[in-house]
Amino acid sequence: MEQTFEATIEKRDKWYIGWVEAVPGAFSQGRTIRDVEENLKEAVQLILESQRELRDKGARGKILKRKIQVQV
Repeated sequence: MEQTFEATIEKRDKWYIGWVEAVPGAFSQGRTIRDVEENLKEAVQLILESQRELRDKGARGKILKRKIQVQV
């Protein structure tokens, strides 16, 4: 399955830094924009894989899925 995320990339001195707000912990840096994009793709993949594994290991009994609203 493929998903699309919005990345924010900022130039700071000789480096680019980037993050994906929709995925907490997805931060990276690189010398080029392409480096940051590739690093962010890998970071997001690893984070989502880890979350799925943790969810699946902890799944016992009845699982409920609910939509919640949060004001930010």
